[in-house]
Amino acid sequence: MNSPRIQSGTLAFRKVNLALFAAGFVTFITLYDVQPLLPEFAREFGIRPAWASLPLSAASFTLAVAMLLAGTLSETMGRKPVMLGALLLTSILALLTAFCHSFSSLVALRFAQGLVLAGLPPVAMAYLSEEIDPPTVGTAMGLYISGNAIGGMSGRLFTATVTDFFSWNLALGLVGLISLGLSIYFAFSLPPSANFRRRPFEYRYFFTSVLQQLRDPHLLCLYGISFMVMGSFVTLFNYITFRLLGGAYGLSQTVVSLIFLTYLLGAYCSSTVSRLVNRFGRFLTVRACVATMFAGIVLTLARPLPLVVLGIAVFTCGFFGAHTVASTWVGRHAKTAKAQAASLYLFFYYLGASVAGTVGGFCWAGAGWPGVAGFIGLLLLAALAFTAILARLAAEVEKGPLPARG
Repeated sequence: MNSPRIQSGTLAFRKVNLALFAAGFVTFITLYDVQPLLPEFAREFGIRPAWASLPLSAASFTLAVAMLLAGTLSETMGRKPVMLGALLLTSILALLTAFCHSFSSLVALRFAQGLVLAGLPPVAMAYLSEEIDPPTVGTAMGLYISGNAIGGMSGRLFTATVTDFFSWNLALGLVGLISLGLSIYFAFSLPPSANFRRRPFEYRYFFTSVLQQLRDPHLLCLYGISFMVMGSFVTLFNYITFRLLGGAYGLSQTVVSLIFLTYLLGAYCSSTVSRLVNRFGRFLTVRACVATMFAGIVLTLARPLPLVVLGIAVFTCGFFGAHTVASTWVGRHAKTAKAQAASLYLFFYYLGASVAGTVGGFCWAGAGWPGVAGFIGLLLLAALAFTAILARLAAEVEKGPLPARG
């Protein structure tokens, strides 16, 4: 028998939100702390921008692949133990990156970091869908994603500034220390699962649950949207730093890192987009968010710096809104194996970050920022196509089967 779900406004609700906010913060500060350092890696190690993206792309790729198993593993080991193990291990690996003196060792550690980080995002989504009262799960998911946003922003600002004055090694080591402290806070703050039902690990269950989700056309469209929007988001922030540090603007690392303050807008959008869903519905809201991203990338093509920054801010708001709607949609639509459904959503999400984040480097090398913006535009057009398919599927469901003729 299931225990009562956690209600909004209670002490337990606040504890869950703060603990998962901290977990989201650690996830994104350790995953994306290297993003503003890509030009530094290219300079120090004498490599092309596309290869300089590998510390981020390697972690994103292994994170994507390992998350396919992480959801199923949490069905056996429990939600909280898997999340806590992921947080502690990624903090330790972040500390170890401070001692890297070769590009290959840095990529190897980041490869491992992606593997262990896989134990958090899909499991957190499953935990929220199981423990939080359904009418408020969208709000809780938005607050968790806000932690992602603020963690990503803080890591990028912090590492860029420390690197400007000291070194990237010190910056990454300090990120590890901060993450370790927050992981300990998470251990003592998150309430244990009350509605989790342990399931013995079975390979057959793993494969059948994956196939079950991949046969659902609604989920496939949501997975496609996650690939496209995350791929475009990471591509923008990977290579906008190269543009702003270059000859046209010639800004410093610290000044360029201020563009990541736009994550504050993203955090706000992710925590409030549920109101738009309640008013306009999921289809219209996710479509509007992707269209907002498209408007933002068009603005970045302008030459004046204020317009470029405005474009980044608009793009960021659209991204966090789209991600919040789509990720919540997956949890509500999946009827069984919710952790596996969330794992697949995040598999495509981080696969998009890995693949598009590196491909964007070749676009930069070949055509500069217009090439990167054009590539992002194509990804967003594909995301809009997936929203159109979702709308058609919904219309077919509403019509229902045709009556049999007598």
